[in-house]
Amino acid sequence: MKLVLLGAAGSGKGTLAKKITRDFGIPQLSMGDIFRDIAKSGSELGLLVQKYMSSGALVPDQTTFEVLKERLFQDDCKKGYILDGFPRTLDQAKLLAKVTDVDAVVSVELPFEELEKRLVSRRNCPNCGEIDNTEYEGYTGKCRKCQTPLFQRDDDKPEAIKARLEVYKKNITPLINFYGDKVFTVSSAGSPDETYRPVKTFLEKLGAK
Repeated sequence: MKLVLLGAAGSGKGTLAKKITRDFGIPQLSMGDIFRDIAKSGSELGLLVQKYMSSGALVPDQTTFEVLKERLFQDDCKKGYILDGFPRTLDQAKLLAKVTDVDAVVSVELPFEELEKRLVSRRNCPNCGEIDNTEYEGYTGKCRKCQTPLFQRDDDKPEAIKARLEVYKKNITPLINFYGDKVFTVSSAGSPDETYRPVKTFLEKLGAK
């Protein structure tokens, strides 16, 4: 099962992807995670990626695609995968179509006002990758799993957030139109479990076909 997850930053698609991985046994391929690893490397490409990420801009399509293409053909992707963060533009979708067909697209929707609130208060663990939020009950500034002090990513700061959301707004409609009847839309206004429930039902029906 080859899936694409669409959704703006803060929509909860990363959490949704983890639930799909758990229940359907296919890996989550997060371009955000892949890029953050590259940015930490200190390489020429890593410094370039860091520059784009800090400003909230997109990494150029061809660079993104070349990085992803190697990942798609690794052994753990033989039964399928979840693409989280790619494609983000129509041109990227066309590049992807040259090497693989996707079975379905899940589009996670949330009003931009709520997205901004979620992102500005989001915090990340540099050790295990867990995400928390200053607005969540029991928030202490430390990771709930490993107790490492949390930090705010550069691209979760107000100026970068606005830039990221404007870029997303510009690109999402052409993507939805490109994938047509493969798109399943879900609201993430409720809890993660409430968001996942209809998606799981949809994927179970898809797998049964």
